[in-house]
Amino acid sequence: MSAPLTDQGFNPADVQGNILRGYRYERVRHLILEVKDAAAARQWLGRTVSGSGDQPQITSEEHWNIKPASCFNIGLTYDGLRGLGVSRASLASFPTEFKAGMSARSIKLGDSGSSAPDHWASPFDDHRKVHLIASINADEITELDRVEQKVVTAGSGTAFNLLGVRDGWNFDGDNIHFGYRDSISQPRFIGIDYPESFADGQPAVPIGSMLIGYPTEYQGLLYNVPQPDVLGRNGTFNAFRILAQDVAAFEDYLDTAADELLLHQQGTQLLPEGGEKFFGEKASRHSAMREIVAAKMCGRWLNGVPLALAPDHPVPASDVSLTNFDYGDDDAAGCPFGAHIRRCNPREGSIVQRAARHTRRLVRRGTPYGGPFHRDTPDSEERGLLGNFICASLGGQFEALMCDWVNLGLQDPQITGSNDPMLGANQPETSWFVIPLKNGESIKLHGLPRFVTTRGGAYTFLPGIPAIRYLASL
Repeated sequence: MSAPLTDQGFNPADVQGNILRGYRYERVRHLILEVKDAAAARQWLGRTVSGSGDQPQITSEEHWNIKPASCFNIGLTYDGLRGLGVSRASLASFPTEFKAGMSARSIKLGDSGSSAPDHWASPFDDHRKVHLIASINADEITELDRVEQKVVTAGSGTAFNLLGVRDGWNFDGDNIHFGYRDSISQPRFIGIDYPESFADGQPAVPIGSMLIGYPTEYQGLLYNVPQPDVLGRNGTFNAFRILAQDVAAFEDYLDTAADELLLHQQGTQLLPEGGEKFFGEKASRHSAMREIVAAKMCGRWLNGVPLALAPDHPVPASDVSLTNFDYGDDDAAGCPFGAHIRRCNPREGSIVQRAARHTRRLVRRGTPYGGPFHRDTPDSEERGLLGNFICASLGGQFEALMCDWVNLGLQDPQITGSNDPMLGANQPETSWFVIPLKNGESIKLHGLPRFVTTRGGAYTFLPGIPAIRYLASL
């Protein structure tokens, strides 16, 4: 982990790890558990923060000098808290959206059609049984197996039922299945030092945007702390999502859109004659246009370089900052208003909801699952992303982003009514994506299918270390 946290009035040892700073292991395994015996489960929780070696220890935000073989963290659903014996009064103090659960909030999240909870994979099709998600981060499978074995045998096997296991792995460095470099931009928190390579002109985020009980970006406002205080303080919420990615459909759409744009009368605005030379020695006009379409949809070139800094063609990632850029009041001829990264984080760009620009920042911890896709040998394997979207307010941050920005396009009238071209709930009959041009005109692409389908998920509470001790003592 990076340099130690500076004094912000809280103790890093009280906060679970992988929230304010990422781990960056090669693999992750999520164990989906049901509380079978509340007393045994509580006893197990106590042992995870006891300092003993008989159970994996919860990893905190404390700085380490030597990277451990694995890191271990937990998240509890509303039903999990109830299953552990949390009182009715305490449960009632949690936010409405957390108490309802992710499946009940599906309309807000765009989880309709093939993404509707009725189609979710086991065990998330019976969400009331999902009580605890234990996450193991490690580089080696043998280490994942070792930690999992300790968890499932807790209390001589009486504490939990293992409902399911989800493994993710970084099969191609920081790339995801759609071919883009990922894991680039995260909020920078006040009081934490970051390397110069992570320079970012955006305002640093108060820790209260992620941790409950601390000042937020709203002056004088703190998010409500679930009671008792020891349970809620230093905790945060997580939207755990299993997101299947239809890579074949994505690749096919890039072909279709490139064909259309090469024939479009305004196509040379995007790719001037001879411009394919900037896309590699063997690049054709078709392959270059495919990459342009992919970049416009995402807001970054495949190598991670933002369109805001290289609007016409990709440049080496070593030549520019991947994080220190902005949109300002441009006309979106570089990065479209509807591009994925601009929708999810408009930075200082002009948007209708101007006051909301920096209030919906999320910590994203995601790892691909499934093998890499090869166009020449297509297969039916499911592949996608195991995503964790962490914030202090599921309703005010995660749901607001998914509803208003990803699936309604309320940032700008030019995209209102359209969905995020990559993550949104697209239907070929109604979906569209606008690419503004330098001459003030634009091209509208139609017929985007749904590339990302929700296969399951849960809202979890990530308790602080004192809260875990409190739960163990119930």
